[in-house]
Amino acid sequence: MIQLFHCISARSFRPLWLLEELGLPYELHVLPFPPRVHRKDFLTQNPLGTIPLLVDGSARMSESAAMCQYLAARHSPRQLDVAVDEAAYGDYLNFLHFGEATLTFPQTLVLRYSYFEPEGRRQPQVVQDYAKWFLARLKTLDQRLANSDYLCADRFTAADVSVGYALLLAQHLEMAPQFPPNVAAYWARLQARPAYQRAQTEQWRLAKEQGAPEVAAPDIRP
Repeated sequence: MIQLFHCISARSFRPLWLLEELGLPYELHVLPFPPRVHRKDFLTQNPLGTIPLLVDGSARMSESAAMCQYLAARHSPRQLDVAVDEAAYGDYLNFLHFGEATLTFPQTLVLRYSYFEPEGRRQPQVVQDYAKWFLARLKTLDQRLANSDYLCADRFTAADVSVGYALLLAQHLEMAPQFPPNVAAYWARLQARPAYQRAQTEQWRLAKEQGAPEVAAPDIRP
């Protein structure tokens, strides 16, 4: 059975959501954030101490967008995946990685310099600059979504999961009111998906059951 090591609303939410979309059996381990500080035993599973970690037989993966690509290709070809011979294959890969490299990266700096650093090391200017940087990149999505419900191939795919997580993180950082109109409508559609709602329910339920802090990882103070 697939195992996923997860912190509430961390990047590991991407593969958790996709597992629910796929209807696959999985075992979810909910850890306190960051696990390299609060769960030293996790280092035996992932020496980096980072979340996520997905274990599927001999496969051990630590990159959330790669997990989405892997799961979709293996378990949902031409559905949540886009095949190499489809015209939208390039768009699919681009948006799959756009969600992490372009949209999530600047938010990690907002998180670090507004929450995670000690008071004397926080950098309000860095927070402001990278929040603006993130919001400016949403213009690409807003244009893309003007005439389509989803990002590529005229259907919901793993690329939407990847980008959707970046919007979830932005919501935690209270930037959702600044989403442009098409992005705001898209985010509402994603949140209405039953699999998204099941993933949310499962992470909170298992956090309580496994004794992990019942708080979203972006709000944790180390």
